[in-house]
Amino acid sequence: MKLLRVLVLIALPLYCLAGSGCPFLEEVVNKAISPEVSVSEYQNFLQDFAQTTDKKEALADLKQCFLNQSNETLHNYAEMMQIMYSSMWCAIF
Repeated sequence: MKLLRVLVLIALPLYCLAGSGCPFLEEVVNKAISPEVSVSEYQNFLQDFAQTTDKKEALADLKQCFLNQSNETLHNYAEMMQIMYSSMWCAIF
């Protein structure tokens, strides 16, 4: 499952480099941290990337991890992601 997470983290930026401007990556992150999105909704949203049982379970574990966090933690994580998106390190992409 750790391999899946690494592959997703590698594949999504490459997907963004294909000219999308990274709105898909931002949507994946936003859905992951949103307490209003259920585990099954998150899995359905990313079904093209997770077609095996192990990958679906990894997505469920990831989403459940965020569902277990407090609203303050989710807010801080969202702020951190915005800082990363606007950092000079991401400006190249």
